Amino acid sequence: MMTIYDKFGLFVGGAWADSSSGEIPVYSPVTERVLGKVPTADIALTQRVISDAQAAFLVWSKTPVWERATRLHKVADEMSSRSEEAARMIVLETGKPITQAQREWSLAVDQFRWYAEEARRVYGRIVETRVPNGEFSITREPVGVVAAFTAWNFPAALVARKVAPALAAGCSVILRPSNQTPGVSMVLFDCLHSADLPSGTVNLLVGAAQDIYSPIMESSVVRKVSLTGSTKVGQQMIRDSARTLKKVSMELGGNAPMILFEDGDISAALDGCVAAKFANAGQVCVTPDRFFIHEQHYKEFVEGFVDSATKLRLGDGLDPATDMGPLINEQRRTDISIKVAQALDSGAHLECGGGPAEEFDTGYFYKPTVLTNVSDEMLVMAEENFGPIAAITSFSNEDSVIERANSSPMGLSAYAFTSDPARVRRIQSNLKAGMVGVNSFALAAAEVPFGGTKYSGMGREGGIEGLSSYLDTKLTQWVM
Repeated sequence: MMTIYDKFGLFVGGAWADSSSGEIPVYSPVTERVLGKVPTADIALTQRVISDAQAAFLVWSKTPVWERATRLHKVADEMSSRSEEAARMIVLETGKPITQAQREWSLAVDQFRWYAEEARRVYGRIVETRVPNGEFSITREPVGVVAAFTAWNFPAALVARKVAPALAAGCSVILRPSNQTPGVSMVLFDCLHSADLPSGTVNLLVGAAQDIYSPIMESSVVRKVSLTGSTKVGQQMIRDSARTLKKVSMELGGNAPMILFEDGDISAALDGCVAAKFANAGQVCVTPDRFFIHEQHYKEFVEGFVDSATKLRLGDGLDPATDMGPLINEQRRTDISIKVAQALDSGAHLECGGGPAEEFDTGYFYKPTVLTNVSDEMLVMAEENFGPIAAITSFSNEDSVIERANSSPMGLSAYAFTSDPARVRRIQSNLKAGMVGVNSFALAAAEVPFGGTKYSGMGREGGIEGLSSYLDTKLTQWVM
């Protein structure tokens, strides 16, 4: 029987390849049925790919930057022409609504467009020396072979944010996507294939983490690793990278606060908060988890939030009428249920939701859930929820709410609604997060850096910062 993966596979040596170690099934979060089986890589294949990537790096890194830019634009053109196919694959594997999948693929295209242009702007500089007839030359060079590990929740955008800047810098890439969403990477790599990159420049390996991860981390050929994943995995990867002193970029978890001040626009806040909280069923690292509402607006905000949340239509993401799809798997739904139960046992009030959606016979659906009377110590406040849980509390004082917002060990994103310019400047300075949105949740764009502080990671993806992380700086002194 034909499946959605049949024309793809592993991508090695510039071509699609069959398994070297077997196959793994990929399941639909809507039907719980197998979408298809994909081939997997073993340790021996991974080691071969590392060698091929190093050989390709010697070619690709010497390719003129204008030619690299042309190739990346060609990738973006191909991606644009296959938007419908890609969005459908995103929905099938993640369950997210089709409109969200279309926007994600568009963001992925943007990454290749942006970095196609940035490839032409890898600037150095000249500094005068104290030595007669001499000068300092500072240049930027690609780091070498790069390994990228991505999560399932944004299977196109996360891949593009790593692969596009790496290629623009002149690096070769080995990608290990999530086993839950390999098909999206396959479509993207088929677009890369259309650009006729040197064989081995881009490589896609699916399979058991240790069969791919261990050879990569042990290899001195791989000079940088980039992860989007959990803080726990990131900490282990940093430890393992130390043996060969690899560069690391870590985009890890979040636990974003959202603060509505007394002078904030409550209508705009409600519109933005509900959309941001329940996008991708809350499985978004930058989504707001902790809602701090000024006591002046608290009652109205809770009522408005609950009203909007209960009107969200759950269903198959391929249905254009769907507002929210399922969670990715049963484990995610179990984890959400445990957090909600812990909060209720500790005194939280359930305003809506609080359990699986009974109207579905299959699928990992969970109702949009709103909790009030929550304390900062409850798991729904203290940890990343990564699900459709909105924990709402009140405050009366700016200094105290900033302190509460900053109490989390995570520091990826933070949000606030206010109309006071002076307060905006204080928020920008005092909120401890890598990204701060004021009266807005639109933080992700190709042209700006994305990343966090504290336990949310290190390094940035996007913008000129995203390109810099794939470059080494070299100083040369000339004396003639």
